[in-house]
Amino acid sequence: MAMMQGSNRPRKVEEQTGSPVTNEAMKPENLAPPTGMEGREEDLAKAMQMLVKTIKIQQPYPHDTNDALLKAHLNAIQFAKNRGLLEELVAHDCETMQPILKRCKAMIEKTGNKELALVMNFERTGCHFQLVLETQNEPGKRTFIFPFKKVLNAAKRLGQFDLTEEEILEKWWKPRYMNYAKALGVEFKISDLDENSRITVELVG
Repeated sequence: MAMMQGSNRPRKVEEQTGSPVTNEAMKPENLAPPTGMEGREEDLAKAMQMLVKTIKIQQPYPHDTNDALLKAHLNAIQFAKNRGLLEELVAHDCETMQPILKRCKAMIEKTGNKELALVMNFERTGCHFQLVLETQNEPGKRTFIFPFKKVLNAAKRLGQFDLTEEEILEKWWKPRYMNYAKALGVEFKISDLDENSRITVELVG
């Protein structure tokens, strides 16, 4: 018991850290906050296995996690180009998206927050962040590397596609997002590709 007296007595936590400790801060959920994957450990393990399998592929080129999605889009775009159906492909995409676009438009109208048009098209949908691995977010603006170049170049060497990045952007990607903006009651300004294949989407007004 003598060891617990005087200067040998353990100090309180707040004395050690120099800041007070509240009961709230010491709750388990705050000391070890949830990851959002509780109860989904098996799903997470499978996703990680798929990730590792994909990025391990180095031939004929290093694969990124969006590889299969890029190829699926390229296949559809090339099919439509070969048959003169690119406008129909874009129109079909917009028609398919109408239930989601109408719901998002209602949220924008209710809140008056046009930034939601960007949030819904870039942050809140796997259609973007599974395709584009990194996006720079700024108020009223989103900037990212157009993702097709590496896969497109590799596939063109095999004779699979004759598309160009510019063609994909101008004939497929831009028209789709202009349609989305119109359906949401906003206007987007979409840049051309720069020398690093980077594009920017901005809210107008």
